[in-house]
Amino acid sequence: MKFKKTYKFAFYSSFLLTIITLILVIAIHKFTLNSSVNSSFLALLGLSLFFISFFIIQFRVEKFIYKRIQKIYKEVSILDETKLDKNTITTNMENLSKNVKEFAETKKTEIAILNERENYRREFLGNISHELKTPLFTVQGYILTLLEGAIDDKNIRLKYLERANNGVERLNHIVKDLDMIAKLETGDLHLEIKNFAILSLIDEVFGLLEMEAKKRNITLSLNRIYEGKILVKADRNRIEQVLINLISNAIHYGNNNSLVTVSLKAENDKIITISITDTGEGLTEENIARVFERFYRTDKSRSRNLGGTGLGLSIVKHIIEAHNQEVFVKSELGIGSTFSFTLELA
Repeated sequence: MKFKKTYKFAFYSSFLLTIITLILVIAIHKFTLNSSVNSSFLALLGLSLFFISFFIIQFRVEKFIYKRIQKIYKEVSILDETKLDKNTITTNMENLSKNVKEFAETKKTEIAILNERENYRREFLGNISHELKTPLFTVQGYILTLLEGAIDDKNIRLKYLERANNGVERLNHIVKDLDMIAKLETGDLHLEIKNFAILSLIDEVFGLLEMEAKKRNITLSLNRIYEGKILVKADRNRIEQVLINLISNAIHYGNNNSLVTVSLKAENDKIITISITDTGEGLTEENIARVFERFYRTDKSRSRNLGGTGLGLSIVKHIIEAHNQEVFVKSELGIGSTFSFTLELA
């Protein structure tokens, strides 16, 4: 930021000094020599005094301010002295104060962001250690029991090995999901963008989750208001994962004997919105704001009993954003939730 240079301070200071000096010269001349001062001499003296004092004051004030600001930059470690430009230092203290205030506000914002990231990092490490610890202890417990003699009982042996395998599978799911999020965040995950029929994909996902829905007597419904094929341009496998995660969540968190509805709405000739609606308990405002965070759970005890990794919605968000699209959530307590995402029409 560069200021418009101002000479107001130096001008008025020089003007006052010149007037005072001329008055003193006239007074001394009158009282000592009893005669008036030559007007030409006074004019020349006044102009000389004015310009000399003007340049001295302007130069000294600019140097004074620059030295003081430079000292501040040296003493405050977060300020970079190399970014201090002499051209930005003027005698316009109002602009200088404004610049310093803006700088302070910027640094304050940066510090707030760093604190927020640090809190997020701490919470994330706590969550991931907890998620890994539970299946690890489970697997370790079953293996130790078998080593201590339970392996001789065929029924216990098979049951405990099966449970230990389930724990390993859970660990495997967590590691795979974390790996996917890392690739999505760093841009290392290659998306195979092609045109495909979204309605056919939804039917396939319904087939995959049909048994899961029947366990809770939940009906999966597709709002077919469009005729013919609807072609979208995206990575079919990744969008399938998005649909599986969202519909599976709707089944798990919806009420028994209820309905999960998938609907489509064309926003324009380029974008279509796909929505998954359940009739579950709904989310609070706090949960809505954090629902896409890694490992964040709205109901921790229930979520872990359902066997999820707590990464599903975070993966959904990253996949949709990798397609340069958006994901939304609307929810009302006691009524249900709707998760929506947009895709590009082919």
